Amino acid sequence: MKVLFEAKAKNIILLVIVCQLLNISCSKHAYRESSFRNVESHSEKKKLNVFLDSGTEKKINIHNISADEIIMTAKKYIGVPHCMGGTTMKCIDCSGLLVAVFARYGIALPHKSEEQARFGKVITGTDELIKGDLVFFIRTYRTSDFITHSGIYIGNNKFIHTSSSNGVTITLLSDPWWKEKFIFGTRILE
Repeated sequence: MKVLFEAKAKNIILLVIVCQLLNISCSKHAYRESSFRNVESHSEKKKLNVFLDSGTEKKINIHNISADEIIMTAKKYIGVPHCMGGTTMKCIDCSGLLVAVFARYGIALPHKSEEQARFGKVITGTDELIKGDLVFFIRTYRTSDFITHSGIYIGNNKFIHTSSSNGVTITLLSDPWWKEKFIFGTRILE
């Protein structure tokens, strides 16, 4: 059993090295639970692994749009009230904001934060985020979903998202409530 485990560990390390040398994504094998902040319980680690096993870092055609264009469009929604399932200027939810903003540029994202998190290169550290990255959070409300909230990083430690109490707003990523719930970002804009 020990020999089998050691062989598997060596294969994972070899896979990560090959992927780094070739500058390609290695799916979940490049990421372990320890790579993700704020995954605290055994249950959350299990949900993270199920999420990673179900596929991440999917490609999406971004039609050469810039982060500034995305952010400018998202800011037009500031003040729009929150409603579950909303995607309009009348009311909108967090994943609906991403759906509406990216649809403006002909990009179709799913209307669920957990599914949106499957697109783009995974960024595990907040210090590595750049303008236009998508940001994802866990434990923002009770659900069986692992990822429960999404937004768009706008630079300077801030992200735009839809808050249930404030509608579309800009918030500091270092705000203690959000900081403890941040799981990762994804880079879909190159």
